[in-house]
Order: sequence, then C-alpha cells, then structure tokens
Amino acid sequence: MGIGHPVRKSFGYAFEGIKTAFKNEPNLKIHSFFAIAALFLGFILKLDKIEWLILTFTIFWVISLELLNTVLEALTNLVSPEIKPYAKTAKDVSAASVLLAAILSIITGIVLFLPKIILLL
Repeated sequence: MGIGHPVRKSFGYAFEGIKTAFKNEPNLKIHSFFAIAALFLGFILKLDKIEWLILTFTIFWVISLELLNTVLEALTNLVSPEIKPYAKTAKDVSAASVLLAAILSIITGIVLFLPKIILLL
C-alpha cells in the first residue's frame, strides 16, 4: 500500500466532510456563493498578489469557521439533544464567531474592491 495510502484516506475523509457540510449547511452554500463572486470580481478588477492573498485568506477563514461551527453544533446535538443553557451558549458563541468572520469578510471586500470600482466609474 505504501506511505501514501493513509494520506489519501485522510484527504478522502476531508473531502467527504466538505461534501457533507455543503449538502447539509445552507450557510455554507451562502458563504461559497459570495466567495465565488468575490473571486470572480477579483479577476475582473485585477487584484495584485497581496490582495489575492488577503482575499483567499479571508474566504478560507470564513469557510473554516463555518465548518468548525457545524462540528460544534453536531457534537452539541449529540451530547445534549435537549436544549440546555450550556449547549445553547456553545452553539450561539460558535455561530457568533462565524458572524464576526463574515463581517470581517465584508470589510475586507470593501477595502479591496471599492477603490478599484471607484476608479472604473
């Protein structure tokens, strides 16, 4: 089998996780839509290397936090199927982290794109 087999398996699990989350999490679909739109706009506005780095980091940050939020929600539902104060706090705070990242992504988009759009007008 060789050394690559466990690595391939790990990647398979990771891609399965992304597929599952995308299928089951509507917010991930929304984040992905805006990510694709931002990437498309980046091509149109000809972002430089640093701007591309900032944009891709921001996109991956939001999507990664959304995936972690999904994990926390699933684990919370598993260990506490009924609503309990600590379970609610865990889920709410996890959702808040995604919200903050999404707000950051909007600010990043404004900083990256607005000056370039204004120059086109």
